[in-house]
Amino acid sequence: MVRLFTFMSSKDKDMLVEICVQNLEAALIAQDAGADRIELCTELGLGGITPSIGLIGIVKKQLSIPIHVLVRPRAGDFRYSTYEFEAMIEDIKAIKELGAAGIVIGMLDEDATINTRQLERVREETRGIHLTFHRAFDLLPDPIAGFVLLEEMGVDTLLTSGQRKQAIDGMPLLQELHACPSSIMVMPGGGMHPTNIEAFKKAGFEAIHFSGTAQVAPAASSQPGKRLTYSDLGSIPQLRIQPDEVFRMIQSVK
Repeated sequence: MVRLFTFMSSKDKDMLVEICVQNLEAALIAQDAGADRIELCTELGLGGITPSIGLIGIVKKQLSIPIHVLVRPRAGDFRYSTYEFEAMIEDIKAIKELGAAGIVIGMLDEDATINTRQLERVREETRGIHLTFHRAFDLLPDPIAGFVLLEEMGVDTLLTSGQRKQAIDGMPLLQELHACPSSIMVMPGGGMHPTNIEAFKKAGFEAIHFSGTAQVAPAASSQPGKRLTYSDLGSIPQLRIQPDEVFRMIQSVK
């Protein structure tokens, strides 16, 4: 059913707040701070990849708010081989069995357009739960045509920065998408912080997405004189949730 958007002032309505988290501690912080739902993944420093079944299960047991799970088998681009995609489908089946409320996913063809064959299969496998198409959208050569296609394929939410590194800079495209008659909820995400988040509520958006994290360097070796360090073993700087910042950002749009 097509929904015509009605723009509201920041005083008319609370925004839906989705927090991207990568562990149980962050999930509990997000819930306690007032988040409406979470996107669960791991390795935020790599853009997020599919969390383990164990992590999904324990988060589902501990949280009362909806859990949407990212399905992305690796870092890098969003073009998936037949073998990668079949593994993603198996992940979706397992995630549904655990009772997740939604799946977050995105896949592209070689020309950076939406891989409709794969997305159609995903929509079939996710009937009955929420489907979000993520920031793979921000690489599309024709975002308006891509948005119309996502509508036709039954996507529920679009997570996008408006094709810019930070969503505040993508505001013109975000507003254009939001003004389109559509059943898709346009959810800005990317570069959100306390000084710019209210701009999206004032612009009439119904939802917002952020992680509220800061970079933390890998711990130093505990053995003086040891030749290897964590970095030598492939460790990367980690992103850790900042509880006070998350709380302030949520309260500013509620």
